[in-house]
Amino acid sequence: MKLPLLRLFFLLMAFLGLHLSASASADLENGRRIDQQKCYSCHAKKTGFGNGDMIYTRSDSKVKSLQNIKSMVAVCNTELRLDLFPEDEADVTAYLNKQFYKFK
Repeated sequence: MKLPLLRLFFLLMAFLGLHLSASASADLENGRRIDQQKCYSCHAKKTGFGNGDMIYTRSDSKVKSLQNIKSMVAVCNTELRLDLFPEDEADVTAYLNKQFYKFK
């Protein structure tokens, strides 16, 4: 009788472990670092004012949701060949949202 309980315990622990890892928060510092290293200078050129952050705060922003941020980060990563891993894209998205957009 102990064996089935032990199996149930390990299955439960495995499930909880997967759930916790899937809901782990993004690395905001990594997102900030990537934004500064790979995004800022291009955005500074695009704004014409030498300030890369202005692209996120402009009044005619195309970004209207968290999904829009994710999409824009993915497009930049692909089109500009930034070589970001999916986790990096998630970190940049989370950083930009926290720093500039504040979507829920």
